[in-house]
Amino acid sequence: MSTTRHTAMGDAAIRHLQALIRIDTTNPPGNETPAAEYLAELLASAGLDPRLLGAEPSRMNVVARVRGDGSKAPLMLAAHLDVVPVERDKWSCDPFGGEIRNGYLWGRGAIDMKQMAVMSALCAMRLAEEGIALKRDVIFAGVADEEAGCDLGSKWLVDNHPELVRAEYVIGEAGGFTVHLGGRELYPVAIAEKGMVWLKLKVTGSPGHGSVPRDDNAVARLGAIVHRLGTTRLPQHRTRVADLYLKAVAATQRFPLNVLLPRLHLPALAKAILDRFPDRGAANTLAAVLSNTATPTMLRAGDKINVVPGAAEAFVDGRTLPGETAASLIAEIRKVAEDLGELEIEILKDMPPVETTTETPLWQVIGDVMRTHVPRGTVVPMLMPGFTDAKQWSRLGAKCYGFMPTRFADDGTKFTDLFHGHDERIPVDGLAWGVEVLYEVVKRFAAA
Repeated sequence: MSTTRHTAMGDAAIRHLQALIRIDTTNPPGNETPAAEYLAELLASAGLDPRLLGAEPSRMNVVARVRGDGSKAPLMLAAHLDVVPVERDKWSCDPFGGEIRNGYLWGRGAIDMKQMAVMSALCAMRLAEEGIALKRDVIFAGVADEEAGCDLGSKWLVDNHPELVRAEYVIGEAGGFTVHLGGRELYPVAIAEKGMVWLKLKVTGSPGHGSVPRDDNAVARLGAIVHRLGTTRLPQHRTRVADLYLKAVAATQRFPLNVLLPRLHLPALAKAILDRFPDRGAANTLAAVLSNTATPTMLRAGDKINVVPGAAEAFVDGRTLPGETAASLIAEIRKVAEDLGELEIEILKDMPPVETTTETPLWQVIGDVMRTHVPRGTVVPMLMPGFTDAKQWSRLGAKCYGFMPTRFADDGTKFTDLFHGHDERIPVDGLAWGVEVLYEVVKRFAAA
């Protein structure tokens, strides 16, 4: 347990995050309603009037609003309540225990993203309890189903109750965390995220008995395609947000990074740098913001060991850069596999990229507040490789920023490694710090 003394708000964030982690909202099946009810009860205790809404009784969303004078359009704080599955035997603790040890609070959802649900709810409560005079309404939305594509959560709310979640700005997943690089503290804030294109790849061949090998074995040919796709970096595309990010990071670094990073938009140089980058995780992340990606994640073929199936399928998690489309990604996949025979490609789900700008009052407030709390830290704009509920909020015209402020000590623990990983955890001091930072941002911006 940390010996650092926290504010009352910081202690509340730790306590409520423990409680929320102990509510298992693994998706599938989700069962987010108990978590939504927990937050609704919390919000109601501050005099707010939360609403529980959803398409299914077990998959409810919670929405609440702190009223301003309406002279400016609303700000929304948003977080999803579902979490990805765990492999319990790979964890060193109960993934739904909310245990605190070694200065960290452990459990599925600690980083992705029940901490933001708790921080956001506490910010809304404090605004109400302190009677802050607001120019903007501040909306809280705790939603279901983000991990499976948003259908029962943010998409359902946008489609069925847009009046409850329409906002000019949204603060949500997934920036604001500490990155230690070259002796400096960086705080990426997402201003854009890649598109999400889920694909099914299908190869057909001649079925037959497994005792007689055949040249058109669908499993073997699909295996060759999947291997090629999993080991090939797709063509590089230059984007405005990646340029902003690389230049901002480079400005904080010494030679040679200060020279090399802004030049990563040059494909030949990028390959040489990334292939030799000492931190493979950082190299993979950088590569993902320079190109579209297509990651094979599931395979399906046959139902009997001695029968050659007539078809084999692979499922691919594709991500597209701003300016790119599902069609352009499919063209790149076909180019990779063009000499491996006929390939059917079906789009299962397509959510386009989302992008906003740093030229907004909210970006300015985030920067000003962060400079107060971490004078030696630097806020940098980031392109999010994954997708978030911003895909849906932006359909209503919202400018979306990923900002979940969390301070990490330079102890080797990396925020990005904890997403969907074993032993997911959050530093208790960093959480307590973050809820105060988020509240100051929200108060300054909504009351300005």
